[in-house]
Amino acid sequence: MNTASFEYRDGALAAEGVCLRKLADELGTPLYVYSALAIRRNFLAYEAAFKDVPHLVCYSVKAASNLALLDIIKSLGGGADIVSGGELYRARKVGIEPSKIVFSGVGKTEKEMAEALKADVLMFNVESGPEAELLNKVAGQMGKKAPISFRVNPDVDPKTHPYIATGLKESKFGIPIDEARDLYRQAKNLSHLDPIGLDCHIGSQLTQISPFAAAAERLAALLGLLKQDGLKIRYLDLGGGLGINYHAQDVPTAADYARAVKDVLGGCLPELTLIMEPGRSVVGPAGLMLVRVLYNKITPHRHFVIIDGAMNDLIRPSLYGSYHEILPVIDHNRPKVKVNVVGPVCESGDFMAQDRELSEVKAGECLAVFGAGAYGFSMSSNYNSRPRPAEVLADGQSYRVIRARETLEDLLRGETV
Repeated sequence: MNTASFEYRDGALAAEGVCLRKLADELGTPLYVYSALAIRRNFLAYEAAFKDVPHLVCYSVKAASNLALLDIIKSLGGGADIVSGGELYRARKVGIEPSKIVFSGVGKTEKEMAEALKADVLMFNVESGPEAELLNKVAGQMGKKAPISFRVNPDVDPKTHPYIATGLKESKFGIPIDEARDLYRQAKNLSHLDPIGLDCHIGSQLTQISPFAAAAERLAALLGLLKQDGLKIRYLDLGGGLGINYHAQDVPTAADYARAVKDVLGGCLPELTLIMEPGRSVVGPAGLMLVRVLYNKITPHRHFVIIDGAMNDLIRPSLYGSYHEILPVIDHNRPKVKVNVVGPVCESGDFMAQDRELSEVKAGECLAVFGAGAYGFSMSSNYNSRPRPAEVLADGQSYRVIRARETLEDLLRGETV
């Protein structure tokens, strides 16, 4: 638990200075709550770690894309790493400068390319030869030259869940690093592409520094070859992926990460601007989900704590088997029992925790699901025709609703009989 932002005060859990029981009673549950203090602190850790080299921190919008959260990033001078036209729209809506936006993603459409070219984003992270050809065509039709980097796949094992490992040779992401030199040569000869960068992203929720260092070594070698070919690479995009402490994990800090990659890149740095794309490490520990206990269902084999939050609200445990710490909002100092914390959705995979030691809770009481700030609300859905939760931002002693709870009418918007 990130005690700097979420802590017990006289037995009641608070987000900064805001009582979470009060929020649950006033706004209902499930409810996402974010700490503005934590977001600022986590983002600025990257700024401090790379302050001695030219750099740009582009927050990964897919982690949590609420406008209020993006506005915090913009206020700190941050940019955006986007993977869709919708994320471009969000980033521009809060005023993030196009010169601080990089467009990643393995499946960009012609329309999305045109929108990003019109906005004059800093760079397209291109993931295949066919994508480069299409982007050259779209840029030509618009009378523009598209600034690009190729996302190379260094075939480095990130030692993370296979669903979020993106740097292995069998991954759908990026191009094999051994093919990169030829693709850069081809791109240099395409009249509407301008190869100005080199990009790499090996995975998410990395809890060791060694994979980052190994990838940086391969990038440094490739940079030397590209320089021999007369390419003037100005940006090195290192991607994101730094993990957070979901459960008793030793995780590296932004300073650890920066120290490792700067040591490896060494002589390359004077000619480059480094780009980082942190997402989870910025907002993950800064958010939690409040849920309310509906029933205790005890069978001869299991004790189920049935809550009003479900896999449609937070899919990570069902999708990745991920661990999220769960604590009572009010600490009654009761004995612990082994339970399965499950939701109301009609799927056996709808759970928040299995075989978990949890303090006894009663119907009507609230629980906090920690580490839910990243890939929580942003991956939520309306499965089982369930309206999505509200989102709240705590800032000091005050809070504000930054997304209203969906209504039943919202579920039907756009549908016709």
